[in-house]
Amino acid sequence: MAPPTYQSTLHHLSAELGSDLLERGWTVATAESCTGGGIAAAITEVAGSSAWFGTGIVSYANAAKQQLLGVETEVLERCGAVSREVVEQMAQGALRVGGADIAVSVSGIAGPDGGTPDKPVGTVWLAWAGPGDALLSECYVYEGSRAQVREQASVTALRGLLAIIRQNPVKNTV
Repeated sequence: MAPPTYQSTLHHLSAELGSDLLERGWTVATAESCTGGGIAAAITEVAGSSAWFGTGIVSYANAAKQQLLGVETEVLERCGAVSREVVEQMAQGALRVGGADIAVSVSGIAGPDGGTPDKPVGTVWLAWAGPGDALLSECYVYEGSRAQVREQASVTALRGLLAIIRQNPVKNTV
């Protein structure tokens, strides 16, 4: 049997995400840079996703990160777009703008160029925000082509959302 493709993995994770969100009555928002809307696209491939997904922002340019998500100019200048500080502000902005219960954000260097010794090609920061004041961010360095870096980041984003959601049990309504 052939291993699953990224697309089938993304679809499976998105379907699980939808089921878990519906079970809790939650919604999710995304704020994406290097994935260019790939996470939102995977989510909306699932029939019925409009019940649990309402906002996906592609903020590829720094100006979009500032104007749409409220990322502070000083933080962008000091830390750069591919940083913990920026993705955390992006995730919090997505929560706010989307009125969602949980959000994921991503910013990275997908390549094939643009890397530096400190931030090589494949460096991607992700952040997850909500519920409450929960905020988690992680840096990954992925191998492969531009498409592979973007796909791996999207898979990681969805897995992170599922992990956070599953830490918050469904409340009994009986």
